[in-house]
Amino acid sequence: MTERIDFTKGHGTENDFVVLDDPDGALELDAATVVALCDRRAGIGGDGVIRAVRSRSAGIDVPADAPEWFMDYRNADGSVAEMCGNGVRVLAAHLQRAGHVDGDGFALLTRAGTRTVEILERPDTPGAAWTVRVGMGRSRTAPGARTVEIAGHRLEATDVDMGNPHAVAFLPGGVRLEELDLTRRPALDPDPVDGTNIELVSERGPRHVAMRVHERGVGETRSCGTGVAAVAVAAAHRAGDESGQPWTVDVPGGRLRVGWTAQGEVTLAGPARLVADGTTLI
Repeated sequence: MTERIDFTKGHGTENDFVVLDDPDGALELDAATVVALCDRRAGIGGDGVIRAVRSRSAGIDVPADAPEWFMDYRNADGSVAEMCGNGVRVLAAHLQRAGHVDGDGFALLTRAGTRTVEILERPDTPGAAWTVRVGMGRSRTAPGARTVEIAGHRLEATDVDMGNPHAVAFLPGGVRLEELDLTRRPALDPDPVDGTNIELVSERGPRHVAMRVHERGVGETRSCGTGVAAVAVAAAHRAGDESGQPWTVDVPGGRLRVGWTAQGEVTLAGPARLVADGTTLI
């Protein structure tokens, strides 16, 4: 049976999503539907689908003090993902614009736990960028956990857990980030059973790096918010930087800033754009 579904298309540094507004949990979002929605030729197109649903209506176990809204995030291949840093910013903008939340600061429930968001700047015109800062939680790192093979080099990678998994590798001098072939997933050794996101990084200056990412369940994307946070964590660790000062991370789709609170929580700040609203048949 065909169903008419309203959607919003949004992106954070060109990491793009189909947002479905489902406050009462009425949608049955299976993998095939997600794949169809994310298809860039036959569907709307996106790196993933975000279902905005109230936590109590999401069909999941929630703690007694859970935030009102849950981010149900799916990768473009239909697989369920724990978190998406760019997606949280897009969802925050959507919830604000839709009138679902009040104030500039609120919390969202994700499969990686509760994430706090702060609206730093609202757009002056429709389609312009919101600026949103997300509390990404604490990171966990494991240097030298595995190796990544890319451009004829075997590079040591640092595993960084940002609620979802990342393998971060820094490129040696002479290897240009822009020239890497990421049409296929780089080989990992050992290869995690449940997969991981892979970030390749080049230094740009003091507390400034650039990265590209091959996302689990998607392929190369123009940005990855949790990946940006993971890269900044790994870069600070590699540089011996314990100052807590922010790092700048460039991605093909733009620029993001990663900081740390006094309590050691990682923060991610950057743009979110809501670029289209429409109705789709699924």
